[in-house]
Amino acid sequence: MGERLAGKVAIVVGAGQTPGETMGNGRATAIAFAREGANVLLVDRHGESAADTAALIAAEGLVGGAEPFAADIATDDGPASVRDAAVAAFGRIDILHNNVGIGHGDGKLVDLEPDAWDRIMNVNLRAMWLMCKAVVPVMVEQRAGSVINISSIASIAAATTLSAYKISKAGVNAMTQTLAMTHARKGVRVNAILPGFIDTPMGVDAPAKVYGIERADFAKVRADRVPLGRQGTAWDIANTAVFLASDEAAFITGVLLPVDGGQTVMVG
Repeated sequence: MGERLAGKVAIVVGAGQTPGETMGNGRATAIAFAREGANVLLVDRHGESAADTAALIAAEGLVGGAEPFAADIATDDGPASVRDAAVAAFGRIDILHNNVGIGHGDGKLVDLEPDAWDRIMNVNLRAMWLMCKAVVPVMVEQRAGSVINISSIASIAAATTLSAYKISKAGVNAMTQTLAMTHARKGVRVNAILPGFIDTPMGVDAPAKVYGIERADFAKVRADRVPLGRQGTAWDIANTAVFLASDEAAFITGVLLPVDGGQTVMVG
């Protein structure tokens, strides 16, 4: 247990997770925040999954509190309801962790169906923008806050046929830097984490099922493509988020930080 986020209030969007053998990035980040003393609003479209995360935090007897909250931030009124719930429960908002992203129905750009494009853009970019739009003014009024957006290395380097996903995450990068520059003098820091191959249910279990490949075989293929020789874990993302949310990163804003085991600098 630590005190790096003692007294802070965090919103973690995507604090539940899809079923699988490992832990997802959002759930790990929520637990890590609570371990460091933060009060956390656990936001997920599936309220029962957020409640499961709250139960894990409660079982550890952590100083930081955790409240599950069911909301779909891809709806027009979802982000405002999240903001209001956090303020009502904890009185302020110090950290916004935007952990959202889908790729279902994606593919080559010229083959992509308009409905799939719209759905991916709506969740991956528009919903994240709406969350920032709802929460950043609260941070401005406080003259302090840290926003952490989850992007992807696909946005800057990785070759991929997931066209809409790649483009949506590139938009997240641009939004992150724009918010960082327009709010730096107002006490709000905005950064993005760009995960590489992380061993999560969404990253491994779901695609392995789609491709009809054994989970272990699919995980090995991914691990072999990482210079460090392994996939990352959700805790690699969570630990990075704790750092960016903490006062240790007080002089860091507008950064697009790959957490990828060296994938983005690999040549050949």
